[in-house]
Amino acid sequence: MTRTGFRRTFVALSVCSLALTACGSNDDDSASGKTRITVNCMPPKSAKVDRSFFEADIAAFEKKNPDIDVVAHDAFPCQDPKTFDAKLAGGQMEDVFYTYFTDAKHVVDINQAADLTPYVKDLKSYDTIQQQLRDIYTVDGKIYGIPRTGYSMGLIYNRALFQKAGLDPDKPPATWDEVRADAKKIAALGNGTVGYADYSAQNQGGWHFTAELYSQGGDVVDASGKKATVDTPQGHAVLQNLHDMRWSDNSMGSKQLLVINDVQQLMGSGKLGMYLSAPDNIPILVKEKGGNYKDLALAPMPGGQGTLIGGDGYMFSKKDSPAQIRAGLKWLDHMFLTPGSGFLGDYARAKKNDAPVGLPEPRLFTGAADAKDQQVKKANANVPVENYQAFLDGNQSLKMKIEPPNAQQIYSVLDGVVSAVLTKKDADIDQLLKDASGKIDGILARG
Repeated sequence: MTRTGFRRTFVALSVCSLALTACGSNDDDSASGKTRITVNCMPPKSAKVDRSFFEADIAAFEKKNPDIDVVAHDAFPCQDPKTFDAKLAGGQMEDVFYTYFTDAKHVVDINQAADLTPYVKDLKSYDTIQQQLRDIYTVDGKIYGIPRTGYSMGLIYNRALFQKAGLDPDKPPATWDEVRADAKKIAALGNGTVGYADYSAQNQGGWHFTAELYSQGGDVVDASGKKATVDTPQGHAVLQNLHDMRWSDNSMGSKQLLVINDVQQLMGSGKLGMYLSAPDNIPILVKEKGGNYKDLALAPMPGGQGTLIGGDGYMFSKKDSPAQIRAGLKWLDHMFLTPGSGFLGDYARAKKNDAPVGLPEPRLFTGAADAKDQQVKKANANVPVENYQAFLDGNQSLKMKIEPPNAQQIYSVLDGVVSAVLTKKDADIDQLLKDASGKIDGILARG
């Protein structure tokens, strides 16, 4: 699911200027003896600091690799689902192009991705990336993409409100029963205070239903990817909990059909106790919504069974030459995959420019690479890292699951289910899940 904000202030991307050039160059610059690659997800001009970092990193890469020219394209967002397939089908995609984790199999299925398997042996950082993230871009035993970032969902909570409600801010709720109990106490503070908020519009309600279902040990579709599994005890538990908090406890407030900006505004203004999110929401709450780092903490997903993960990476055009693939892999290594340096990992540079350093994610690497990355991050931390320790500790035992296939279509169906439960006291949960299951089966059958 597309979220607001992605690592520091950056959420950016690329669209080509078709009047000037096609996105994919698909050739080497033989006149200069250089290999030319087009790439996307360059921060837009409006994001001045991030764009300057990106440009400086490309310049450093080209100086180090004088035989490679990198042409970056920018726009917003990094990938527009409305135009993504059209660009692929029209041969207008960059040589090295940004994708969400959920895009990987689709791009391979429509035969638009280059097989990187023969080339990753030259990518020195590849084996240091978390295996579960590498697996996302591996289809039928072949490697088609390289992860760039990863996130997992957790519970953001307001330490100040916890303390004011007589709760221990160092012991966040670990179960959904505890979430409900804590939310009730926070809402009892009055003055418009909401204990727990959730999304229920613009597909975001379906996204969070999925995360909550994972946390209960459930799933949206079965292992075959052809059958819905929402009409289950776990699915029922998710909706019953939301219904009870909304109607029995009145801990979710009377205003519903909320989306991410509404909930962020509530949290930033100090009127919300808890909501589900990834760590990258925290700087948005501070920089854009009036929050304070010392009050914002992060816990693992309640329930203890699983959490939704997401993220992004780069894939390569099937038209790329071997030289372009090798050049693109070198560029990814330099920009994103060297611990403690590059566009996302130069923590000293980020701190100097007042960007938050010390958030628990993204956490891309394993072993010695992860240790180095975390060491450099810790040395430059400018946010209260102790507020996120529960998230770091608890996440290690959770099962990590990516979004379901046909995610946006499925989320649209589940949106209606969540919104019904939060806006109709007499909503029939069993019927809602039964109807949703049938609709999702239809979506999966269409592919």
